[in-house]
Parts: sequence; structure tokens; C-alpha cells
Amino acid sequence: MDKKTLSERDICTKFITPAVAAAGWDIQRQVREEVTFTHGRVIVRGKLHARGKARRADYVLYHAPNRPIAVIEAKDNTHGPGDGMQQALDYADALDVPFAFTSNGDGFVFHDHTVDGSAPGAAVETHLTLDQFPAPADLWARYCTWRGLDATSTPKAEAPYYDDGSGRAPRYYQVNAINRTVEAVAKGQQRVLLVMATGTGKTYTAFQIIWRLWKSKQARRILFLADRNILVDQTKNNDFKPFGAAMTKITGRKIDTSYEIYLSLYQAVSGAEEDKNVYKQFSPDFFDLIVVDECHRGSAADDSAWRDILEYFQSATQIGLTATPKETREVSSTFYFGEPVYTYSLRQGIEDGFLAPYKVVRIDFDRDLQGWRPPRGMLDKHGQPIEDRIYNLKDMDRQLVLEMRTQAVATKVTQFLKAGNPYAKTIVFCDDIDHAERMRQALVNLNPERVKENRKYVMRITGDDAEGKAELDNFINPEVRWPVIATTSKLMTTGVDAQTCQLIVLDQHIGSMTEFKQIIGRGTRINEDYGKFWFTIMDFKKATELFADPAFDGEPVQIYEPTEDEPPTPPDTDAPPDGLDPVRPDPGDDPPDADRPDDDTAPRRKYVVGGDVTVHIVAERVQYYGPNGALITESLRDYTRQCVAKQFRSMDDFLRRWSSADQKKAVIDELAALGVLWEPLADEVQAKTGQPLDPFDLICHVAFDQPPLSRRERAEGVKKRNYFAQYQGAARQVLEALLEKYADTGIEPIEDLKILQLPPFDRIGAPMELVKAFGGKAGYTQAIADLERQLYPPRQA
Repeated sequence: MDKKTLSERDICTKFITPAVAAAGWDIQRQVREEVTFTHGRVIVRGKLHARGKARRADYVLYHAPNRPIAVIEAKDNTHGPGDGMQQALDYADALDVPFAFTSNGDGFVFHDHTVDGSAPGAAVETHLTLDQFPAPADLWARYCTWRGLDATSTPKAEAPYYDDGSGRAPRYYQVNAINRTVEAVAKGQQRVLLVMATGTGKTYTAFQIIWRLWKSKQARRILFLADRNILVDQTKNNDFKPFGAAMTKITGRKIDTSYEIYLSLYQAVSGAEEDKNVYKQFSPDFFDLIVVDECHRGSAADDSAWRDILEYFQSATQIGLTATPKETREVSSTFYFGEPVYTYSLRQGIEDGFLAPYKVVRIDFDRDLQGWRPPRGMLDKHGQPIEDRIYNLKDMDRQLVLEMRTQAVATKVTQFLKAGNPYAKTIVFCDDIDHAERMRQALVNLNPERVKENRKYVMRITGDDAEGKAELDNFINPEVRWPVIATTSKLMTTGVDAQTCQLIVLDQHIGSMTEFKQIIGRGTRINEDYGKFWFTIMDFKKATELFADPAFDGEPVQIYEPTEDEPPTPPDTDAPPDGLDPVRPDPGDDPPDADRPDDDTAPRRKYVVGGDVTVHIVAERVQYYGPNGALITESLRDYTRQCVAKQFRSMDDFLRRWSSADQKKAVIDELAALGVLWEPLADEVQAKTGQPLDPFDLICHVAFDQPPLSRRERAEGVKKRNYFAQYQGAARQVLEALLEKYADTGIEPIEDLKILQLPPFDRIGAPMELVKAFGGKAGYTQAIADLERQLYPPRQA
């Protein structure tokens, strides 16, 4: 047998899998092949979307289900045995495993991250023959040493996951988070922090952590704390449902201590008055484990009533969950809980394709930028004399209400929805309840036809409005159309699982990075069943400037400053940290309790000015989420040239790739994966040329400065060359219709065989009949290739 002639799959089947099996690995239980562990980044093209390349490991080896410990990258025998190592190490890092192997069928190259390369005679990478592959017990022992697990903690860390037999399994980053947390607790760590971006399944992750600790009897009685009723109810009814009769929600003032799993609002068990501190009905050592959801809020402040609960149960292991750890000079999540045992960021979630990318529409008004000064002695609509000074963006909707500004915001929102999908779920974040009500009225008046269809088209959902709050579940339910637009202040900044939210409007002053992250998180969920793959942020108050702050998507850095006379207590000791500087966070920085109105705590004087003071847009720009996680603000043309230059050295190089591609869609997808933004690029070029260009001409024109041809011009050129003369009957009708479809919609649709099911092809004949008119599928495919060669003839020298 000549190995050089074998495919990579043959190498796996004939050499790698047998070698792994011979080492003692259970092929059915411990070895998985071709493991795809990401979805591939969502790439938006017009109203369509595509997926970037998903990450797929050739092999993942497991100690037990959801306990990966090694990856193997295979290559065919034309490669060296170590050629795939960098790729294997990349996958090993993502899957949080220390062992990476590569093989071409001759042997293995073994990278062992547990080895101290500085030790005499120790080698991080070694060559192994096929019969030297390590046994499962060998790698597991090395893994435990690497993780710091000893004879006592190892059995605890091996506690099984919950499996209901449905096939649902945690995603790779959830596995990392769960294993890291369970291992930390098994080793005796008392405070554990887990940071996961909004929309990545923190509650399901928490459930699996609690389940494993509960089943292994490391935690017999557990308290799950949240600060929103909706969070507690969603948790109890969904992810935590398997706990069944062992679980209860604390609702009254009397505690039943016969349960094992307790879910509660902070507010339900604590209060400013001692008789409201229901949690004290439990003994201080009652709970073995407390899980704190959204721990960046009250539990991060050392003088809060919420922190009192944690300190009362200080002997319990405490796990903090957050998408946005709070780190200021007054408040610190990491000071109390310690450094995160695992972090999964928004950027990583978007890159992996688990979270939705976004584009930003920034709109600036003249009064915000240039300021407005009232004429001397001017009274507002309520008869108040307006203080004589210059009002600008920082004053809008706080000290000064310009009714025309509210109207202008509502108009832009309405125009955006009407131009796309008027039923796209939309959240408008306002500065306070009064602002949210004015915005609701403006949107109602601008959308009379939708409001006539259903009066709940626009609803104010704030803490003080019972009817609005009652519609929150309908808003977040993908199956319920109404409400479509929600105006709010603080109530919907967090804990709202709005899977189909496609537009987030920022008309709110946001000075807190924590709150900004939470608000952006309302749009980051993907819901494929309802076509939600991306979302838009419309910003009227420069809030999106926070995207440029390194803290937006970076690791949390502790900058908390304890008092000088008392040193900080290490986070992983049993004693709670004391001696913290008792400074309360800004009340405007955190969402208030779910059962209180969400207005600011201190009243402000507002001046309301009517329609005599006009407001105009002076600047509007669109920014796009780029492949590196940063917003693209440069010229689209310059950015496109840079993207194309990464793949093609010259126009001839591009033309060769385009001509040789069996499907042009492959080239289009390659460039999209590199960051080419087809939709905005096509819109920008069409605005200047007046003609819709297909991707080929867009690249030739923008990247290589060639005069463009429109799709219609290319189609007419094919007709003039009388290309169809060689075809008769149904075959000719199909090709003529395909050419017309190309002129209307571009190259990609005509490459998809499913197009034959659509008009006008369905009037010519059934898809199978149409394919037979070309002599079969091979003939049809050849005809499409010939048509594409006619559309893109060789460039004349």
C-alpha cells in the first residue's frame, strides 16, 4: 500500500484510529471524530446571511462524557507528521485541554502542555511511533496533575453531568466553564467567579455546575440568588426543571427548610429593616453552596443588603455569575470572588457564531453638538423660566426636553423599520420613565397603520406600569408578534431573554460600561428558527463610543482600592472580605429592583420646550462589526482593498481564482470570511454608479480600479453573443430565465439547484424534468459553468 495515495480520511481509518484503539481507548465512548465545536461566524450579505468556517477537530479524546483531554489533528501522508501541530494547539487551547497530537499515518507528534520544558531532559514535543500512543489512564493522571487535582479532589471533579437522553449537550465553552468551576470547588476554593457574555447560556451552565456538585454530595443544600423575578421564574421553569420536587422558590416571609434547592430574589429575603431579612431564618451554615446570578450588581458592593446575605452564609461555597464583572475604585467583583476561573467574551461568541454580530448607526443632531441657549426670559411649556445657559447633549432628556428631538428620534426609528421589517422586535432605551412615555407617544403617532392593526404595536415597559410589565413576556416570546417596539428605561437592561430583538435604540446617557454591556446583550442572541442572525444598534447619544474602550471586551482588571489600614482578605479563604471602603455605587449605574419604578432616585428639574425649537440631523454614519471584533470606521473602499489584498496579490490572481471556482459562491464566501462587507459595499457603489453590481464587478472596481459592468450589462452581452443558439426547448428556456434571474439578483441564486423550484422555472416544468432537458445533472452543471464563462469572459490583454 502506498500511503502517499491515501486520503486524509483513509489515513484516519487505517492508521490513526487503530493506533488509538490499541492504546486502550474505547472508540465508542472516549473517541469522537470530526468534532465541530463552533458554528462559524455569521456573515451578513444584504438581507441574507452566511456562516464562516466552523472549527472542527479531527479527533477529540475524552476521559468521560464532556471531559475532553486531548485533540488529534490528522494529515495525509504527503505531509510531515507534525504539519498540523499549530492547528491542533489552537483547538487544544479552545477546548481547554493540555494534550495535542498530530499524525500523517507514520507516527505521532505529541505536544504535552503539562511538561515543564525547563526541566533537564524534559521535552514538550516528542515523536511517537504508532504503537506508542499513550493510554487513557496515563493522560488522565497527567491531566489531574496539571489541574492540581489530588486523590481527594479528583473523584469530586469526576461527578457526572445531567443527561436526559435528549441529546442536548453543553457547548464547548460551557464545558470549559463547568469543568473549571467544579474543579475549583473540588479543590476547596470558596469563592469562584465565572464570566460569560450575555446570551451564552449562563443559567444552563449554572444548572450543570449545581447538578454535579449536588449529585456528588459536595453541596446538599443550595441557594440560587437573582435580582429579577423574571430571572428566577425562567430559571425554575426551564433550565432548573430537572431538580423537580427538591426545588422551591422563596416567596413568603415563612421559610420551609425541607427543600434542597432554593431559588430566590435578593429582595424577597432581605431588606433595610431587620424583620424583612428572611434569610436569617436559615442557620448560617444551612447552605453548602450559593450561586449568585448577575453578581456584578448588588453583591459587588460591600455595603449592600445583598452582600449581607453572602456574608451571613460565609461558610458556603459561593459562585458568582456575570457577563460584566464590575471593577471600579469603589466596587469590585474580583476582590470578593477572585479572578475568573473562566471567561468567554462577546467577541469570542460572535467569532464562534454563537452570538449575533451587529452594525451601528450613529446619528448626531445639531442641538446636541452645537448646543442651544434659550432666549432671555423664555418659559417652558409648563411656565417655568428656563435657566439661561447653553444646553447640549449631556442635558438632553435630563435637564432639557426638546419635543422635536424626541420626534426626530422616533422618525428615524420608524423609517428604519419601514425600510426593512416593520415587525422587527425593537427596544428603545430612554433616560427615564417620562422620556420612555414621550417616546412611546411619538412612535404611536408615527405608526398609525400598525397601531390600528394592534394597539400594542408600541408599549412602554417600565417598572411603574403594570400593563407594560405584563407585556414583557409577550415581547420576548418569539411566537407572539405584539408588542413590536418597547420603550423602556432601566427595566429591560438585563435579564430579558429577547432572542429575536433586531434593533436596539440608544437614546439614553450611558456612563457605565457594565450597563452598556448589558444593554448590548439584549440583541446578541441568535434565533435561527425566526431568522434572527444579526442586529442593529441605533445610537443618538454617543453611547457606542464605549465600544472603543478596551474594557468593553477585555479581561476584568481589579482596580478596587481597599482602605489602607486593613489589608484585603484573599478571595479564596473562608473569611469574608472586610475593611472595604463603604461607598455606594451611583444609583443610576445599576438597574433597580424589579418591583420598583425604574426612574432615577433623585428628582431632577426638567424644562420642556415645544416645536418652536427645531432639531436637524447633522451627521449620520454606519459602522460595522469587523472580523477582529472592532467597529470598522474607515472608508469601505479602503477597507475592502485591504481585505482583498490578504487573499489576492493582483487582479490576475483574483481572475484566475474566480474562473477556476466550480461555484463563484465559494470565492464570495472566502472574501466574506476575510471581512468583505458585501451589503454596505454594494449599496455605496450603487449610490455612486446608479447600477447594481455583482461581487465580481465590485471587487474589480473597488479593489483594482476597473470600470464596472452592471449585472444587466453582463446579461445583455451574453444575449448579443447568441450563446443560447446551441440549446433548444426547455433547456433554452431555463438558461434564458437563469440569465434574467442573474440580472435581477446576482450570481449566487443561479448556482443553487433549488432555484428550479421557484417561478418562473416551475411554469416550464418540474425540477427533475428541467435537469433531464440537459441530459442529467452533469449536463445541467456543465451548462451553468458555461453560462458563467459567458458572463465573465477572459479579460482582453
